[in-house]
Amino acid sequence: MIKYLILVTSMLFLASCSSQKTEEIKNDTYEFLVGTYSKNKSQGIYFCSFDPASGETKIISASDTLDNPSFLTISDDQKHVYTVCETDGGSAEALNFDRKTGKFDKLNIQNSGGAHPCHIALDKTGKWIFTGNYTGGTVGVLAVNADGTLGEVVQTIQQTGTGPNKGRQEKSHVHSVNISPDNKNLYVANLGTDELYNYSFDEQTGKLTESQRIHLSAGSGPRHFEFHPTLPFAYVIQELTGKVTQFKIDSGNLTVIEEVSTLPVDFTGDNACADIHISPDGMFLYGSNRFLDTIVSFSIDSKTGKLSQLSQTPVNGEVPRNFGISPDGKYIFVANQKTDNIVVFERNQKTGALTSTGKEFKISMPVCIKFL
Repeated sequence: MIKYLILVTSMLFLASCSSQKTEEIKNDTYEFLVGTYSKNKSQGIYFCSFDPASGETKIISASDTLDNPSFLTISDDQKHVYTVCETDGGSAEALNFDRKTGKFDKLNIQNSGGAHPCHIALDKTGKWIFTGNYTGGTVGVLAVNADGTLGEVVQTIQQTGTGPNKGRQEKSHVHSVNISPDNKNLYVANLGTDELYNYSFDEQTGKLTESQRIHLSAGSGPRHFEFHPTLPFAYVIQELTGKVTQFKIDSGNLTVIEEVSTLPVDFTGDNACADIHISPDGMFLYGSNRFLDTIVSFSIDSKTGKLSQLSQTPVNGEVPRNFGISPDGKYIFVANQKTDNIVVFERNQKTGALTSTGKEFKISMPVCIKFL
């Protein structure tokens, strides 16, 4: 009798575990935030989910109306969201975020240090915010208070210069601010001057000190920047010439290795690159080609970090701005600004190939995707 009870108990326990595991898999949804341009129908920042088991795409909630919350960064505890407000005045805004309810609450807003901020980053301590102000051509540093609110700008760095493209490079245009994994350096891509600035960063005071300035190919227009997750390399995508520049990182300093094109060999039309990301396993790099309307994929050499173009995947929309790779590397979500849709692609983790799932979100002018 005792043996029988033990057997029954064991079977019930295993069945319970199996049921729990199935439930966990069933409820394994992806959640993310979307930054937008608000001049049309956007309500600001959106909280969305995708359930791969059912294929359900859902907009859970949206913030109150914000002025062009085009790029976001999220605190480590995911309780605070920081966004630029890409306007003439130039500001950064802090919001409380409750992931369980999807509720956004505005905390405060501060000057970003320049006009039309288009990029924002949080340092690894969570105490400092960096802003890249496109029209102002400046980098701003703001303190983050203990309650999550933003303090005033503590440092503004004015970058200067021009480039050969008179229509786009008539002055300094800061396009991204990127804190190093060790929190010791901030790398700033300037589209207007074809330069990448390297600042040493003091996490105690928030002060930036220029330590290196790299001149890239004339007319290239460096835009977004990405670190390799395991190798000592970094990459910047060039908006104006459609190339990716590879750097080696040594004690925080950068050395240019090579440039490769994001475009097909026979391409002759207009294009403008936007975003760049590397898969979590470090094996593949992806970039967005606006106007060609594709995501380009590259394999990454596991020793040299060099890129080899693999394919061009149509984005099922127009003007792919930002995109995001899910934390597990299984999916890529592409934000198509002109066609007001975010398209879900499944990613083959062995080959890097992308396949459309046929699923999408309809959001006005999506610009930025940040996974939770």
